[in-house]
Amino acid sequence: MTSPPGSACLHVAGLTKTYGRLTALDDVSLSIREGEVLGLIGPNGAGKTTLFECLAGVLPADRGTVSVSGRSVDTRERGSHLFYMPDAIAPWPSQTVRWALDFATGFFGGSRAAIREVVAELALAPLLDSPIRTLSKGQRKRSMLAIGLLTPQPVLLADEPFEGLDLRQTRDVGAALRRHAAAGRTLFLSIHQISDAARVCDRFVLLSGGRVCGEGTFDELAQVARHHDQPPPASLEEVVLALT
Repeated sequence: MTSPPGSACLHVAGLTKTYGRLTALDDVSLSIREGEVLGLIGPNGAGKTTLFECLAGVLPADRGTVSVSGRSVDTRERGSHLFYMPDAIAPWPSQTVRWALDFATGFFGGSRAAIREVVAELALAPLLDSPIRTLSKGQRKRSMLAIGLLTPQPVLLADEPFEGLDLRQTRDVGAALRRHAAAGRTLFLSIHQISDAARVCDRFVLLSGGRVCGEGTFDELAQVARHHDQPPPASLEEVVLALT
């Protein structure tokens, strides 16, 4: 963990999304603080991907607001504040990784000078001339994450950034994400493996059944999760089990 994150740069209030009788998001409210790594944790079907899609404006919410620096922004404006990297995507399958990084950086207005650094951080040099369709799951994940890190938007939403990575790659990617946060990027990550979230994130949002069950640092959530006259949970896994 790093030093305490800064003030809220993005606030979500009352976000709700339904599909017929199914409520995917139920009055979700949370804050994302400038320069933090915020982890979104919850069981399968909790609504994590739906939340990201609604935040990014990919999916219309039924109600609720998203505010940046105290000002409500509609879905058309959010692209200048948020960049969303979905899980399991493989755009431009016939193009090389080198081409994809260069094209995406130019298209989204990122810094071409940063490409070499990001390639080194994510160990992509051996893959640069490989067509995206030939990449393994983990190779594709690192390549797509590189695109996200090269975009200029202040907040990056990344769905399952460690999916498909081995232990060493997970640690290296986690370290890279922390460096980008230290440099001023704000990261909101949906993470399935709780051990990865505990190692990388400053704070956590716990989501279950489309509702926020807790938001805060590990210590803050542990205090909420403690039972009467019992010590607080000793691990993030115990906190998640107690609150979701």
